[in-house]
Amino acid sequence: MAEQVRLTTTAKAAGCAAKLSPSILDAVLKRLPPQLDPNVIVGFETSDDAAVYRLSDDLAIVQTVDFFTPIVDDPELFGQVAATNALSDVYAMGGRPISALTILAFPTAGAPEVLEQILRGGLAKMAEANCTVVGGHSIRDDELKFGYAVTGVIHPQRIWKNVGARPGDILVFTKPIGTGVISTALKQGQAEEAWVAGATASMTRLNRDAAEALHEIDTAQASEARPIHAVTDVTGFALLGHAREMAIGSGVSMKLDHARMDYLPGAIEAARRGFFSGGMKNNRAFVESCTAFAPGVPDEFRALLFDPQTSGGLLAAVAPDSVDATLAALHRRNVPGRIVGEVTARRSPLLEVV
Repeated sequence: MAEQVRLTTTAKAAGCAAKLSPSILDAVLKRLPPQLDPNVIVGFETSDDAAVYRLSDDLAIVQTVDFFTPIVDDPELFGQVAATNALSDVYAMGGRPISALTILAFPTAGAPEVLEQILRGGLAKMAEANCTVVGGHSIRDDELKFGYAVTGVIHPQRIWKNVGARPGDILVFTKPIGTGVISTALKQGQAEEAWVAGATASMTRLNRDAAEALHEIDTAQASEARPIHAVTDVTGFALLGHAREMAIGSGVSMKLDHARMDYLPGAIEAARRGFFSGGMKNNRAFVESCTAFAPGVPDEFRALLFDPQTSGGLLAAVAPDSVDATLAALHRRNVPGRIVGEVTARRSPLLEVV
């Protein structure tokens, strides 16, 4: 059954491209009443990657939940991608994951062998992260969905938020772009084997190494002079969508260089051939009005910056005098971190791509 059924053909949208439109979420969340618990250090108000709740002066928990439809055809790899993606939000906050609850929607007629492989793949990645799966919940659903609610721990004074970027900061990104267009090509039976292999390798790589490199630089400085000013992981709202959140929350603007980005093998070709998901179109509709592209930026690169990423990399705003050390720390861990832009004083447009 696992070989006969291509999982990506069973879903309307693949991976993080299945997220609700950011414009809908933004409008609804703004209408919800504030919560007044003083122990909530990070809630949903800033659209951060995860929530942080203080338990004591030196201990807080990080909580996140992430699940989605198949983005690859192999069940075990799908489980690995789902786990890696769910863990990423904890790493993006600077936390250490410790436990997880499984979230599963599975067709009544689905093969038990497929389910076992999905769960086995997820467990393997959770074990790699030293995160224990302690239970979960499942329902019947015609469309397969899988993921985790993850809990981590963190010191309340060592949290990274998606706000705090300062003019002059350098933007560093830790994974290549293009999982959305490649998964769409795969769903349509048009993806080359090398494209899928590269995207899968990226989506199943934990952001733990990248987070550890950033921690190395951040903890080398006194608390008041920490050089890592803001961090977010780039997922369903694409690089430009997550950069928008960071810019708005920080009261700054950003200038990004499309030529300095790292792109997955086949991503540029897939974009040229128009393998665009509904998630990309939603992202573009939401972010394009606050983004200015230089005339020389080709259409395929513009599209890739709106491409919803699954298990994408960490985007960090780093103090300029710590950039070289940050890149060196990333490269020592074989993380392909690179400079992709800079933070500027607030201006219009909010985002500029050259």
